[in-house]
Amino acid sequence: MSRRNQSHMTEFLLLGLTTNPKQQVWLFASFLAMYLVNVVGNLVIIAAIWENARLHTPMYFFLSNLSLVDICFTTVIVPQMLVNMLTQRKTILFAQCLTQMYFFVAFGITDSFLLAAMAMDRYVAICNPLRYATTMSRRRCLLLVMASWTVSHLHSLTHTILMAHLSFCGPNIIHHFFCDVQPLLMLSCSDTSANELLAFTEGSFVIMSPFIFIIISYFYITRAVLRLPSGGGRYKVFSTCGSHLTVVALFYGTIISVYIRPSSTYSVTKDRVVTVIYTIVTPMLNPFIYSLRNKDMKQALRSLTKR
Repeated sequence: MSRRNQSHMTEFLLLGLTTNPKQQVWLFASFLAMYLVNVVGNLVIIAAIWENARLHTPMYFFLSNLSLVDICFTTVIVPQMLVNMLTQRKTILFAQCLTQMYFFVAFGITDSFLLAAMAMDRYVAICNPLRYATTMSRRRCLLLVMASWTVSHLHSLTHTILMAHLSFCGPNIIHHFFCDVQPLLMLSCSDTSANELLAFTEGSFVIMSPFIFIIISYFYITRAVLRLPSGGGRYKVFSTCGSHLTVVALFYGTIISVYIRPSSTYSVTKDRVVTVIYTIVTPMLNPFIYSLRNKDMKQALRSLTKR
């Protein structure tokens, strides 16, 4: 396709979740409320960890980064979606679409790596407590977080560059509420085999590798906990891991169902509903999951509230 024809495709049309005006009213109110709860909740988590010296540990260092990523993750998607609902102007420029896709992929994968880092922290704390201070040193924790951000952005940059080189002849209607990888590939009139290969191979690697690492970590954690003589000790250990496991189940359960599969099985309606769960609902629930089941976090939140 020539540059002259490709230049005609300067924008896309995001259909969103529904075209019914009445449904858009309550969807707008619902998503705005969930977004505000997500931002405020995660900011409170970050502030509580920052203010409380007792929470200056590797586990809460990773949690504060996870909260920051969750804010960024939803901010990439929700404000644009709310503007489209409010103004009924559903168009998005091609450059803006690629930018949204870039940050969506980058923050999503960063989330995945941070969950793996938190699993590593729990594994060392429970299975090798005597080596915890040296293994999870401040320098190593910082390197893990930096590696999570770097690898995620490099992977997303590769996706974006390949997408930018595709030709889009029309139609320009995206049956989604944001610029995701798969809906964009479906609109391309050029060969997308390289993009699909990257999504299925490297994409599977950056998503499944942390997930498999988490599964293996919790296998050893469970084996170590079952060897404890007292039931109270087992309950205490499992309660510290319960919040993390809940977030892992919500995040990977939805992510894997959407992305780790052949493109031929893509379903617009089903995937939009599942995508709402991991892009909006799960980040909103994370502050509640980590605060309601964590005594240290509850005390930190009470202290922050008093201040």
